[in-house]
Amino acid sequence: MSGSEYFRRTAVTRLAVEADDHERLLSMVREWKRGCQIAVNVAWGVCHTRNEVQQLAYEPLRERTELGSQHAVLATHRAAEAIKRALERGDDAEKPEFTSPTVVYDSRTLTLFDDGNISLTTTGDRVRCRLVMPEGSYQSQYLNDERWEPAKSTLHYRDGNFDLHLGFRRPRPEVELPTEDSTVLGVSLGVENLAVTSTARFFSGGELAHRHAEFADLRADLRETDTRSARRTLRRASERMENFARNELHEVAGGIVSEAEEHGCSVIAFGELEGTQETLEKATRFHRRTFGRLFEFVAYRAAERDVTVVQVNPEYTSQRCTSCGFTHPQNRDVENNRFECLKCGNEANDDYNAAKNVGFRCIRRGPLSSRGVGAKYCALASGRVTPDGEFVPNEELETVQKP
Repeated sequence: MSGSEYFRRTAVTRLAVEADDHERLLSMVREWKRGCQIAVNVAWGVCHTRNEVQQLAYEPLRERTELGSQHAVLATHRAAEAIKRALERGDDAEKPEFTSPTVVYDSRTLTLFDDGNISLTTTGDRVRCRLVMPEGSYQSQYLNDERWEPAKSTLHYRDGNFDLHLGFRRPRPEVELPTEDSTVLGVSLGVENLAVTSTARFFSGGELAHRHAEFADLRADLRETDTRSARRTLRRASERMENFARNELHEVAGGIVSEAEEHGCSVIAFGELEGTQETLEKATRFHRRTFGRLFEFVAYRAAERDVTVVQVNPEYTSQRCTSCGFTHPQNRDVENNRFECLKCGNEANDDYNAAKNVGFRCIRRGPLSSRGVGAKYCALASGRVTPDGEFVPNEELETVQKP
């Protein structure tokens, strides 16, 4: 199975480590950082994919570090990921430096026992220690459920203690295709509003964009300073920005999926992400990357609730009137986020109008739409509607549960 075919969870646990084992783990942390940096130094400016970096840097790691075979492989993969992220920043990309006291483990280098102990590979003997968890803690649901198996994890060292971000995974069940009478939640992505649903729920992107702009200015200043202290400050600021962005996107994704559940939707439809560059003139590389992450988070959460997530052709969804179908570029006032149909006078927020059109596009079949998924209705705040205008208000629905 590929990574997308698994549900994944992380349980953060403190480790009870004996004094001798404490030093072994510290040595492992130091050697891991050194190994990752060697791999970056070898591959920087040459390649960035996992396979390429592994082929190029594996032998130097085995010769110049005390890392075992599997950890040498993992270090090359970690270096590849860091190089790829750096290159995505554009022309101002700088070679990554590994200073964070962490080590990546996988099923070959980590063993989880039924008694709550764990065994970790080091540069010498393996270390066996106890997971410290309160009784009835959230971590227990993964440890005690046979459906969850240990997966890639990360050891963290901070303030004299070791924490293990213990990864778990379980196969993602196949989601049944929706029935003919099922309902779609349309989602429009944008700059001012990160996401808007066809049920008129708005998720602002203002704070995330503001934080990113502040971080970009700080990054430019610190890179110009280019001292060891400036680089350390930049790494910390980058981590804070990443944590903030991830939390914001998880909140938005949770809100979208909750909206689908509340309105009985079996499908969540987005416009194709590859089309954002053409349909959203103000979207930057940051926005496009954010849209991709948000889609992944929504798909991840929706799959657990048997909700299908699809992408449809977004062409003209921002220009088409949902009332009369008239399509024209001047229907949309981009500067003021308004939509006003030149033909029938229908007025709405432009992102909301686009979200409804995305839902309709998911239902329709035609030269500008993706293959239909069998749904019939698009969810609105007041009820649900077909592309032909057949409307069923909420009060007439027996239930708003998913069909």
